[in-house]
Amino acid sequence: MVKEQADNKVYLRIIYLITILIPLVVAFLIFFPTKFGAEGDWVKVLPGVHAAINSLTVLALIAALISIKKGNIKLHRSFMFTALFLGVLFLISYVLYHSSVESVKFGDLNYDGELSEQELAKAGTSRMVYLVILASHILLSILVVPFVLFAFYYALTDQIDRHKKMVKFTYPVWLYVSITGVVVYFMIKPYYF
Repeated sequence: MVKEQADNKVYLRIIYLITILIPLVVAFLIFFPTKFGAEGDWVKVLPGVHAAINSLTVLALIAALISIKKGNIKLHRSFMFTALFLGVLFLISYVLYHSSVESVKFGDLNYDGELSEQELAKAGTSRMVYLVILASHILLSILVVPFVLFAFYYALTDQIDRHKKMVKFTYPVWLYVSITGVVVYFMIKPYYF
């Protein structure tokens, strides 16, 4: 029992550490313009890879929901671990991309990193729609991380009632984040050079 409690404390500390580190790394990438990542044009394909990963995550999450509704816990667990693996893969790729190249601006038709009045006018209200979707995507992606990790923790430690309560909020948010990741990519794709 004492070892189990010690193990639980270790897992909980890991969850808290990950919950703090992810937003700090992302904030660092956004607010410190010095790039230190990979070089070469291959890095520019990563946003498309991110959209593919998010699409696969959506499919895994939906398949997991269908599996659990049918009572297939083993298959549900497999799909959820797949979704978690895809999330980790996405995060690694996302950090690699944003540490390597400048972020693309929605509406930047001449790819100079600046938005002229003409570019802003041409983007119109679609830019505001994009920014609202992007902001909700980023905010919720940060907020959902600890809930996802706790949901996994509760499932793996057989605290199923707590797991069920956690996923009532977590699942739709994770699904929203994954779907909007794809939407954001296709909205900004015309501005990639």
